[in-house]
Amino acid sequence: MKKRILCAVLSLALFLCLLPGTVIKAAPTEEIKKKIEEPENLYAQSAVLIDADSGRILFAKNGQEERPMASTTKIMTCILALELGNMEEKAVASAQAAAQPEVKLGVKEGQEFYLKDLLYSLMLESHNDTAVVIAEHISGSTEKFAEKMNEKAEKLGCNHTYFITPNGLDAQDEIGIHHTTAEDLAVIMKYCIMDSPKAEEFLAITQTKEYQFSDCSGNGNYHCSNHNAFLNMMDGAISGKTGFTADAGYCYVGALSDGERTFIVALLACGWPNNKGYKWSDTRKLMTYGLENYQYRDVWKEIEESKVVVENGVTEDSFPGEKLEIETRVKGKSCMLLLREDEQVEVTCEMPDKLKAPVQKGNVVGKVIYTLGNEKVAEYEIVTDETIAERSFSWSCSFIFQNYFLNEDRKIKINQ
Repeated sequence: MKKRILCAVLSLALFLCLLPGTVIKAAPTEEIKKKIEEPENLYAQSAVLIDADSGRILFAKNGQEERPMASTTKIMTCILALELGNMEEKAVASAQAAAQPEVKLGVKEGQEFYLKDLLYSLMLESHNDTAVVIAEHISGSTEKFAEKMNEKAEKLGCNHTYFITPNGLDAQDEIGIHHTTAEDLAVIMKYCIMDSPKAEEFLAITQTKEYQFSDCSGNGNYHCSNHNAFLNMMDGAISGKTGFTADAGYCYVGALSDGERTFIVALLACGWPNNKGYKWSDTRKLMTYGLENYQYRDVWKEIEESKVVVENGVTEDSFPGEKLEIETRVKGKSCMLLLREDEQVEVTCEMPDKLKAPVQKGNVVGKVIYTLGNEKVAEYEIVTDETIAERSFSWSCSFIFQNYFLNEDRKIKINQ
C-alpha cells in the first residue's frame, strides 16, 4: 500500500510539472537578493546596452524614442556595400557626390575609386561624398540605395528606423525624417559584427587605425585615420562609428568583446558642441556596467522524461483497447544565458495530455520555455522518442486473423 501511495504521489508531481503553463523556478538565495544599481546620469537622451549574442536589451534609457542618428547611418551603408558589391569594382563619382558637404574626401566628378578603398574612407573618416559614391555604385542612385537600407532594417526587425541618405545627413521627405532608435541602431550593429556573412570584413575595416590609397588612375594620395577613439579606451573594443549633425547631436554605436561576452552600446543625442566627449563617458559607463554585472550561467532545468497517452494507437504487441503511452524527451542539454546575479529565469513546460495516432519518432509534441520577466530568452522542443502506428480497419482485421485464428496462446489470452 505504501509503495502504491508513493508511486501515486510521484506520478502526480511529474504530471503537474508537465502541465501547460507550469512554472519551475528556484527560490533566490540571500546572496542573489542584493540590489544591482543600473547606470545613472547618462548624457545621452537615448541609450541602450545589449548582449550582442542574443540581442537581449540589458539596459535602456528611452531606447525606442525615434531620433536622427547622423553618421552612425554609415554602418548600414558599409555592410550593404560589402554584401552587394565587389571590393575590386571601380566606382565613379557623380556631380551629386562631389557636391556633398564636409566631412568629405574631396572626390571630383568622373573620378574613379576602388570600392574597397571607399569603405575605409567611409568608416574611418566618415566622408559624406564617399557614402554617395558607394550608394550610387551599388544601386544607381541614393534613393534606390535608401530603399535597400530600409528593406534590410525591416528584415532585422528595426521597425522604428527610416533611412533617406547613405551618409546620415539630416534629411526629410514625405514619409518623415531620417531617423532610428537606440535599440534599432544596436540591432543593426549586432547584424554587422555578428550575423552578416560579411561580419569579418566589416570588423577588419572598422578596426583599422590608418589607411592610404589613391584613385584608380594612381592620382592623389588619400590618408584616413580612424576617429573611433573607443578602440583605444577599453580593452576588448572591436568596432564602432561616431556621428554628429545639428539635429542629431553627438551619436555613437560601438562594440566590445571580452571572452565569450560581447556588448553593444548605442547612444543618440549625446550632447552638442562643446560636449564632444560625452559619448565616450557614456560608452565607458555602460560597457563597465555590462562587464561587472553580466556573466554567462547555465540555467538548464532537467525535465524528467515522461509518457503521453496516444489515442487510437497500436504496436506489434498491443491489444485492442489497450492504453498506449509514448516516451518523450527534451532536445537540449544546457541553456547558457548572460545574466545578472539577481536575474531569475522561469521555466515553463507546455505539452498536451494526449496525442492522436499515428505518431512518428522525433515528432515535436511540446516545448520548454525559458523566460526572464515577460521576455522569452530560450526555447527547447519536446519530441517523441518512439513510433506508434494508427489502429485502422486493415490492422484490426490482420490482428484478428493473426492472433485469434493462428496464435493459440494469444487467443486464450484474448478470451480470458
